[in-house]
Amino acid sequence: MREKRRFVKSDARPKSKGHFRNAPRSENESRSDGRAPRSFRSDDRGSRSARVDYAPRSYGGAPAAVDERFIWGTNPVLELLRARPNEIERIFVGEGLLSPKIAGELLSRAREARVRVDKVPRERLGAMTGGGVHQGVVAEVGQFDYATLDALIEKAKGQSAPVIVVLDGIQDPQNLGAIIRSSHAFGAIGVVVAKDRAAGVTGVVAKASAGALAFCPVARVVNISRALEELKAAGYWTVAADPNSKEALWSGKLNGPLAIVVGAEGPGIRDGVLERCDFRLNIPMSGKVASLNASVSAAVLLYEVTRQRGPATNVQTTVSDA
Repeated sequence: MREKRRFVKSDARPKSKGHFRNAPRSENESRSDGRAPRSFRSDDRGSRSARVDYAPRSYGGAPAAVDERFIWGTNPVLELLRARPNEIERIFVGEGLLSPKIAGELLSRAREARVRVDKVPRERLGAMTGGGVHQGVVAEVGQFDYATLDALIEKAKGQSAPVIVVLDGIQDPQNLGAIIRSSHAFGAIGVVVAKDRAAGVTGVVAKASAGALAFCPVARVVNISRALEELKAAGYWTVAADPNSKEALWSGKLNGPLAIVVGAEGPGIRDGVLERCDFRLNIPMSGKVASLNASVSAAVLLYEVTRQRGPATNVQTTVSDA
């Protein structure tokens, strides 16, 4: 077993924080004119916003995909309001669809952050989300600003045993969002995804993360194999979830800095990526189904890391049905 490597300094590339970049505002929508923020406002009076086309756009060639400017659901929107409200351009709420408690906090935080809130019909929210479960609220944000791998490594320098989740070929946005949710719940530093042939951060991902996206950085890299080599150079052990491995999950010593690698359902982790992993562990199963959902596999691995190390003390989690 090689000696534990020390962290290396990151290069001089700019480090983004994995946030949404504010989209350019029109002159009429600027909040820098000193006017007081607006509360719930009906959009049926022929206003400029009422004439905007919010029909779903195509994404990656798939029909009826959703505009990437929108995130929806009470947890994702509220968590973004709590953590980084400056990244929200505008919030749309459905008429009579929010509980008084949720509506009260949302309006209060939006007013404090000077975020415009518009009241719109249920059908409008459905068009924005492509029929997704919006729970009565949609937020318009800028383009998602991915973190860099160097930024994740730098962020982890204060921890003795950080964990980073690396995804190889995950194309389902629901899986990506669920993995981000589990990663944050079990204290991972962040998630790494590929730039090509992989799901990026969208409203569907934000909804599936149940608000965790506001706290868990997502880095996007050109080459997953090269990213693993960089993590190794920084002192990380790389562990792959491999159903063909003969070594059971609980037999591995999951201490020290770890990069947990999870592949897509079906193809799994590519051979070139597997070759760069220090360990390959399988999740023993007794049922007739031979594989697990990718997000479930990631959650099982992350739980085993937490079980071996003891409960995390720096992450507070709650159970939600979002």
